[in-house]
Amino acid sequence: MSIKQSSLRWYALALTCLVAALIIIGLLFIYSASAVFGMEKCASAHYFVQKQLIGLGLGIIALIIARAIPIRLWQHTSPLLALISVIITGLTLIPGFASTIHGSSRWLHLGISWQPSELLKISLILYTSALLARQTTTGVPRRTWYYFLLILGATTIILLQQPDFGLMVTLLATIALMFFISNVAVKQLLIAGAAAVPLLFGLIILRPYRLKRILAFLNPWQDPQGAGFQIIQSLIAIGSGGLCGVGIGHSKQKFFYLPMQHTDFIFAIIAEETGFIGCSIIIILYLLLLYIGFKIAWQLANRFCSFTVLGFSLLIHLQTMINLFVVLGLVPTKGIGLPFISAGNSALIVHLSMLGIILGMIKHQK
Repeated sequence: MSIKQSSLRWYALALTCLVAALIIIGLLFIYSASAVFGMEKCASAHYFVQKQLIGLGLGIIALIIARAIPIRLWQHTSPLLALISVIITGLTLIPGFASTIHGSSRWLHLGISWQPSELLKISLILYTSALLARQTTTGVPRRTWYYFLLILGATTIILLQQPDFGLMVTLLATIALMFFISNVAVKQLLIAGAAAVPLLFGLIILRPYRLKRILAFLNPWQDPQGAGFQIIQSLIAIGSGGLCGVGIGHSKQKFFYLPMQHTDFIFAIIAEETGFIGCSIIIILYLLLLYIGFKIAWQLANRFCSFTVLGFSLLIHLQTMINLFVVLGLVPTKGIGLPFISAGNSALIVHLSMLGIILGMIKHQK
């Protein structure tokens, strides 16, 4: 075994251990944050943590399957996977298929509720990686670029119609960073970014609730019982934690003060119960995850694999950063969970599938 292969195996082990640590932390605080809510709404304090355990089991199965799939199969089928993901996500716009929660139609209800847009995280990163790998070796025909832009355009329209503005921003920002790092078509990327600025302003003006969120973000105390309520309660939870926290299980904000306490705003409960020390540990775990992801991407010889690992790492940590900024009141609310920690089976299964793909790429690396 070469030195590079040996180091890659150690990085794979470290990556798996970090993800396992984040998932265990997530299970602990999902139970702590949702016990009261689960007892009130579902007559069981264990309802949400049991649901997350089911997602974990399915996620491990998905990880094993994803790890076993050959690299070339991922690469050659990535355009088809992207198209299928867009079509399935588009079903949420058809009445009768979608479940509407908090005003957004992001979930399909086919026996069970699941969020198909999560599949876009895998398929679009794989497709972008295949495109970049081909661009830097043999070049890409113009019609292939048109197909790629068509997929991105359809994705953007569907996510805006759901609406899921947060996921749209996360996906497009990840893809833009991948193009920037690969040094491909940087000029066109800057032009596209400049053109997107007036589009974003238009999206805010056309959707009054987005403007309301921005105003609440700028001054939540202007409407403390309405638009600013969630941000204020989140800041109260974080401030109450101090250095060491009030103790695990002793949060007061989970008693129906802080909405979405076990999903999008679980970090606020963690901050309240474990304080600055607990928050620092979690942030360090995510930074280590990012560092190891970059190290793996750097050492993989296959360009498609390298871009894929890079894309997965960027996407997970952009989502993490946005979630933390929302909880801290630094950006308007986006409806994005904390990877591996927030309750949500669809996201957990997809993120574990990403880990499986990375491990498979390391396993098949020559």
